[in-house]
Amino acid sequence: MRISIGLDTDGGIESTLARARKLCDAGFTSMWSSQIFGPDTLTALAIVGRELPTLDLGTAVVPIQPRHPSMLAAQARTVQEAIGGHLSLGIGLSHQVIVEGLWGISFDKPVRYMREYLEALAPMLRGENVSVKGERVSATSLSPVGPKDVDPPSLLVAALGSKMLKLAGTLTDGTLTWMTGRQTIATHVAPTINEAASEAGRPAPRIVCALPICVTSDIEGAKARGNEIFKVYGTLPSYAAMLEKEGVSDPAGVAILGSSEQVREQVSLLAEAGVTEFSGNPFGEASEREDTLALLAEMNAK
Repeated sequence: MRISIGLDTDGGIESTLARARKLCDAGFTSMWSSQIFGPDTLTALAIVGRELPTLDLGTAVVPIQPRHPSMLAAQARTVQEAIGGHLSLGIGLSHQVIVEGLWGISFDKPVRYMREYLEALAPMLRGENVSVKGERVSATSLSPVGPKDVDPPSLLVAALGSKMLKLAGTLTDGTLTWMTGRQTIATHVAPTINEAASEAGRPAPRIVCALPICVTSDIEGAKARGNEIFKVYGTLPSYAAMLEKEGVSDPAGVAILGSSEQVREQVSLLAEAGVTEFSGNPFGEASEREDTLALLAEMNAK
């Protein structure tokens, strides 16, 4: 199982580059960034990857509703060229409260929307022309979008429910999870996506798991801080469903917490659950974050 790290792109390009250089110097070779309300993540990763060309960089995730598949394919292929072929494009549906409440876009039939979107996006990422006339998505390309002679980025879908996991296994290279615990990955995520990929004749899928993580001597205090930082995820239906499936009542219930030895063991158990790459998102007091980064860097070096 590969060990990677979350890269915060808020605060401007120079601070993002500084963070990426620090993480790179610590030995991390794979970094994942979210697209929420801040800077455009793909643009930021293009700059980071151009400056630090040895890094593997990924989006976790880019929401698809504000981006037509032809535009996203062109952007992703351009970033792929700029960073030397080290991009993983993670995409997702976001949440109804955001899609409808903030963007004014329908969230109707989300699985159908994702299927039609992938039927357009995946071939365009490969440099192929498409003609998709779906119920939710229509896309036609007259020539390959983006730069020519670029290997397609790895394509992953944030998938939690069974239908989305089957879709990811059938049409993409894998899935990315957030706020999804080890038992849920072992009993739900991994079996569902692996079976779908096998039935589709695709290679074993990537399962990239991101979780809050904190090396600490104050577990109860870390839980309280984690629940405050990540409380919104307990209110979003898709994440709340995964917390319930895990049998926990709040976001801190899936966080990786404890001494260095306890955290190391919890991370290692993710591999047994089927995770192929773990992306740590350190939180807590400054000293706890530094200790967490140091442990992850040590695990990454082995």
